[in-house]
Amino acid sequence: MRGGPVPHMSDTSVPTPDNRFLRLAQQIGVGLLTLSITLLGLLLVTFIIGRVVPIDPVLSIVGERATEAQMQAVRDKLGLDLPMWQQFWIYLRDAVQGDLGTSIRTGESISSEVARYFPATLELATLGTIFGTLVGVPAGVLAATRPGSIADQIVRVVGLMGYSMPVFWLGLIGLLVFYGQLDWVAGPGRLDPTYDMMMEFTLTSYTGMILIDSALNGAWDVFANAISHIVLPAGLLGYVSMAYISRMTRSFMMNELGQEYITTARVKGMPEWRVIWVHAMKNVLVPLITVIALSYAYLLEGSVLTETIFAWPGLGSYITDALFASDMPAVLGGTVVVGVAFVTLNMASDILYRLVDPRART
Repeated sequence: MRGGPVPHMSDTSVPTPDNRFLRLAQQIGVGLLTLSITLLGLLLVTFIIGRVVPIDPVLSIVGERATEAQMQAVRDKLGLDLPMWQQFWIYLRDAVQGDLGTSIRTGESISSEVARYFPATLELATLGTIFGTLVGVPAGVLAATRPGSIADQIVRVVGLMGYSMPVFWLGLIGLLVFYGQLDWVAGPGRLDPTYDMMMEFTLTSYTGMILIDSALNGAWDVFANAISHIVLPAGLLGYVSMAYISRMTRSFMMNELGQEYITTARVKGMPEWRVIWVHAMKNVLVPLITVIALSYAYLLEGSVLTETIFAWPGLGSYITDALFASDMPAVLGGTVVVGVAFVTLNMASDILYRLVDPRART
């Protein structure tokens, strides 16, 4: 047998640190490029909408009895006589710097107004998403592990009702029953008038979210009053979120329970709870993150009716009031903030997706 040196075969399947760094840098670059293009498209759309709507911003500012000279002065101040590309550049530059313009209705900075209204929407949508996730995921798993049972039928019917019933109708019925008849919860608004004045003039505001600020200030009476006000609208949004999350969890889990690795785990005698909540849930969690993020984004941008019914001073109410007052800069500024929040949540879900699924990191 003739001997000789065995040629060294390098294992190209294992990425070197340099390759990993280059791949990570490439992924970050692609992500930033996608984010920039998306935000640029959002600003372009809002700019075009602001120019094609049949509302004259100059007329809204100076009124119908203004002279032509006054109208021309305001038009020059707003830069409406500049070429369209130059107007968009100014709009883009100001938006990047955090300047969303000035409200026609109040004369205040739209950025400061949005910063005052958005925490209320964020607080409401966050609690609704937490409730929807904590209830929807176990309900979907229960339905998937007992297909055709009474529990499965109940989860499906409850989810179908959450999809089918209008939000405003559920809100009105909730106010009538739980506030008007049973007196279990407080009425519309974020706080009672007394506590509202205390929150505005006495306590320090850190985040704009009353539950967090009252807890940080140690004002537990304000905290309890805020809970009594937010539990009904947050529960309503949580029910809508739960309907979506439970249906998707049931679908994902039923698909995973039919895979061969689940059968193998059961044959080996592994406990059923471990098969479901460890092995199957690990793969279900990957698409479920996207579902929860989309549900959260929907609650942030789609809570207009809920905020209107419960007199909740959030971003949805702010945009609605501005629209009725023909205050298009405020409408578009609020729309930009909602769009940025939506894009941010999608980016966060992509990052979590890569952390949970090892295949996405290769």
